[in-house]
Order: sequence, then structure tokens, then C-alpha cells
Amino acid sequence: MDKLYSLGDAKKFIKQNKLVILYISTSNCSVCHALLPKIEEMLLDYPEILAKKIDVGEVTEAAGEFSIFTVPAVIFYVEGKEMIRKARFISMDELEGSVSRYYEMIKKN
Repeated sequence: MDKLYSLGDAKKFIKQNKLVILYISTSNCSVCHALLPKIEEMLLDYPEILAKKIDVGEVTEAAGEFSIFTVPAVIFYVEGKEMIRKARFISMDELEGSVSRYYEMIKKN
């Protein structure tokens, strides 16, 4: 998963793409490192969803902008609007179920 290096890049990425997952983490978060490969594997089933990660330890203003109180956080955007937000202890089954519902609705239109 590619990395975003500024808040401006993150906002632009969300705005310019229809289906987006923003993965928010820090470099010293063991849960973040364990979850990332699972998110990447899930995304193989959803080729139209674009995903990038941002490290709020490096891009500190992103924590405030995206209201991040704990990491990891996964935010799913559809046409720039936040539809799903999961943080800290994330159930992959629950996340994939939610993403799948939105994905199928969008694909039908």
C-alpha cells in the first residue's frame, strides 16, 4: 500500500477518487503492522477501491483532521464522503462485510 506524506495529499486522494480506503497508523504500532497485510489482502477482492496509508506520527495534523484518537484506523470513503470508520481492534469480517455492501451498491449504479 502506498504512503501519503502530507495532509494535502490525503485530502486530494480522497477527493479525486470514487472509492477510497485510508489506512491510518503509526510506525511504532504493532497492531497496525499486523493489520495492514490483512487489509491489503481484502482489497484484492475490490479492484476499484484505491487505498493509501498515512502515518500520523509523521503527518501529525492528519490526526486532528480525520479525528483519529487511536490507531490503526480504517476510513472508507465513497465519492469523498466518509461511509465506514473502524479503529483499534478491527474485525476483518465486519469491515469486509461493510465494505462489500457499499461496493456492490456502487457497482450496480
